[in-house]
Amino acid sequence: MSDRPGFVSGLAASLPIVVGYLPIAFSFGVAATRAGFTPGEAFALSLLIYAGASQFLALALLTSGAGVLVSAATLIAMNLRHVLYGPALMKAAGEDARARRAWVWGFGLTDEVFGQALGALARGQRFSEAYMAGLALGAYASWLAGTAAGAYAGGSALEGYPALNAALGFMLPALFLALLMSILTRRQVAVVVVAGVVTVALTLAVGGTAGILAGMVAGAVAGVVRR
Repeated sequence: MSDRPGFVSGLAASLPIVVGYLPIAFSFGVAATRAGFTPGEAFALSLLIYAGASQFLALALLTSGAGVLVSAATLIAMNLRHVLYGPALMKAAGEDARARRAWVWGFGLTDEVFGQALGALARGQRFSEAYMAGLALGAYASWLAGTAAGAYAGGSALEGYPALNAALGFMLPALFLALLMSILTRRQVAVVVVAGVVTVALTLAVGGTAGILAGMVAGAVAGVVRR
């Protein structure tokens, strides 16, 4: 229907994500080559895994001698939240979403793409598979381009800018938080607080993976109770 946003609208909506992804992906490309990966291998990690901040963890695990199975299990545990994104988005989309075509945009459903799409639906925009494809493709292409640029620049590209290098690590969570804050309602504040407190507490006490998983569970339980 004419009131549904198309592919080009999705690409345009991906611009805020692109702005955030390019410097982070550049940093990943630099870190990968610094860790001993070739530019082609660094690019392949982004092409095949496409897991944002988790790719930095993958570098740390692989370069520290962790086994492939251990590395894979850790990354899967850290990214289990993505299993919930598709169903949550399709529920918000209602009858406009079709599961049989979800593969068109499902691979690109990162934290930021999910936040942007959910925000658009919350503002009254109709769900469109073409829009989702454009949104996901714009984000994915920028991540690949940033990785390629960073890998080509080499492992020493950011050595003279330690403050910038440290700041880049915060950009992804900051971007995701900004997208979610734009659609946050007063009713959801308590759920966010519970998830945040549990995540921080378990991260400090046990570790990042345990904190993320515990925060996800706590937030889900708080959301059900809140209803």
